Amino acid sequence: MPRGPLIDVPELIALMATPSPPTLLDVRWEFGAPPGGPAFLAGHIPGASYVDLYGELCGPSGDAGRRPVPAPTEFGAAMRRHGVRADGPVVVYDGADSTGAARAWWLLRHAGHRTVRVLDGGFAAWRGHGAPVETGPATGPRHGDFTAAPGGMPVVDADGAARIARAGVLLDARPAERYRGGGPGDGAGGHIPGAVSAPTGEWVTGQGTFLPADEIRARLHRLGAGAHPVAVYCGSGISATHTVLALAVAGVAAALYPGSWSHWTKDPRRPVATCAAPGGTPQPGPPE
Repeated sequence: MPRGPLIDVPELIALMATPSPPTLLDVRWEFGAPPGGPAFLAGHIPGASYVDLYGELCGPSGDAGRRPVPAPTEFGAAMRRHGVRADGPVVVYDGADSTGAARAWWLLRHAGHRTVRVLDGGFAAWRGHGAPVETGPATGPRHGDFTAAPGGMPVVDADGAARIARAGVLLDARPAERYRGGGPGDGAGGHIPGAVSAPTGEWVTGQGTFLPADEIRARLHRLGAGAHPVAVYCGSGISATHTVLALAVAGVAAALYPGSWSHWTKDPRRPVATCAAPGGTPQPGPPE
């Protein structure tokens, strides 16, 4: 059964056999690991094209943050190189948990593409199903016609994130240690005052597939969302798109703070909070 922005392996196989198969984008990537190009060459879904997350789905580091949204012209050109069509379906996948795929999904949806879905469980699910695998570089010409027109997904800036932290629910998608002020990160340790710790890895199972929609809604309710507006941030705006995707599975439209913590901490006047444990009482922390 279709799950909103997700697609499973049997449905993808059926879609690939239609007269209008989807454009397949392989966005395999892991924190701290080299780009997924070698993994793509070793095996990928037949017909897929490899997308470099850092090189094609992020702009250069600067005032907008460490991994900002790429310029529309550059993003559109990259998607055309990979064969993305304005009126054709797109399916994106990564290794398993959809963190990298969620970034591609969000950017395409934000840029105006209407039919983008994420392979739930990624390449691991594809292999586990016994589906065919292709090796070597991508084959065939890539001549897409997609033009990026931003505005398709809700976003907030730093002031908007602060407002939602006060009047709605601002989710911090980073690991809980970084929310509390420990671990490596950008600028000061801690979190945006009023934000709620919600590590993005908790929206998926141990196999990397998303939790059912009712479980996602129940967890969101426990985090205090209810009918309040929701926004999400992380360290640099990548893993937060995974949380936005998880909430979309449950039918909840969440805004993204694209610059996230790497942008927030660039201004020393912005407050920083720490607490003893997620959900504890925030205490002021020294901004850097």
